[in-house]
Amino acid sequence: MKSRSRKSQIEARKIAKDRIRSLLENADDVFKEDNKLADRYIHLARKMAMKHNVRMPADLKRKFCSHCYSYLRPGINCRIRSNDGMMVYYCLNCKKFMRFPYLKEKSKQNN
Repeated sequence: MKSRSRKSQIEARKIAKDRIRSLLENADDVFKEDNKLADRYIHLARKMAMKHNVRMPADLKRKFCSHCYSYLRPGINCRIRSNDGMMVYYCLNCKKFMRFPYLKEKSKQNN
């Protein structure tokens, strides 16, 4: 079994990042017609990120549930509330919640 060169690994990671972003954009478009297909796109994007050891961008992490990995749409299958400096995302599919701090965004607005 051959090992890939460092240069080809870097190229593969760039391609993986682009594909992950496009899969999540497609999940957004497809969700209205078929939410199971949107969940499948999330599954494929996560699998690709793990295979190529690529970190999901923070803005994309908030688009899916970290427990059941379903695509989240606020008001449809997700409830978003602010509480004690945290944004609380509540998934209506699995009844779990995720918390994200928003102090950085708040401090930028004050300056």
